[in-house]
Amino acid sequence: MSTYPDASAAGSDTPNLDFAGTTPYEDYVQADVLTHLQHPLSDDPGEMVFLVTTQVMELWFTVIVHEWETASRALREDRVQVAMDALKRSVRELEALNASWKPLGQLTPAQFNAYRSALGEGSGFQSAMYRRMEFLLGEKSASMLVPHRGAPRVHAELEKALQEPSLYDEVLRLLARRGFPVPAEVLQRDLAQKYEPAREIEEIWAGIYAGDDQGDELVRLGEALTDVGELVWRWRNDHLVATRRAMGSKTGTGGSAGVAWLEKRARKNVFPELWTARSHV
Repeated sequence: MSTYPDASAAGSDTPNLDFAGTTPYEDYVQADVLTHLQHPLSDDPGEMVFLVTTQVMELWFTVIVHEWETASRALREDRVQVAMDALKRSVRELEALNASWKPLGQLTPAQFNAYRSALGEGSGFQSAMYRRMEFLLGEKSASMLVPHRGAPRVHAELEKALQEPSLYDEVLRLLARRGFPVPAEVLQRDLAQKYEPAREIEEIWAGIYAGDDQGDELVRLGEALTDVGELVWRWRNDHLVATRRAMGSKTGTGGSAGVAWLEKRARKNVFPELWTARSHV
């Protein structure tokens, strides 16, 4: 029996408002869980913005990892269109992720200092899901597992990601199966190591881009990857700018070099030969 007073008169368009327990929306989205995960450690109202924004970033990391793992699996199975669909979705998700810096990008040093001590030794580089993103981009580093030794499930997931082919590794394996001369040392490299660019791969991409058919599947794949690479670069630069505005050149939380470390990261491109090959087309 509905408790909505005008349900009979409101017509068939009236939504069901009477549920025995929690709403189906709550059961699916777990909104009550999500909206009660915030536990500020200071009295400053700005900390809530910082905390929620950071949690939103973690959710975007999660869905982007899902997309790139989907793309990697599809490439392994020679389903290039499925991979490109996942990459294109991740581009929109990266745009949303990058927009997360906007609430934080205008912080003055005094505003950030008002709650910075609440972070203690916490730092974004400790994010396990962000590390999985980096590993999928070929930015491998076994040392980045060390902070997670105390969390067995998280550590195991990162160890698995460290040993698996990156998204770019799967792209290069696809090129090899298509008959392109990908060097054996690239195909058989230690997957737990950071990907290093190779002249032969640059030449392959230059040849693909120089082809007569600019609608070719591999050209479109290259451009989808380039879109991803550009937004990763923008993410790193937006992080750099937000940090520089909030704390200048001070040491970062967690003991990092702060802006100096971020500047070094911002100079690097993922999928490197896709960028350098353009000089030879």
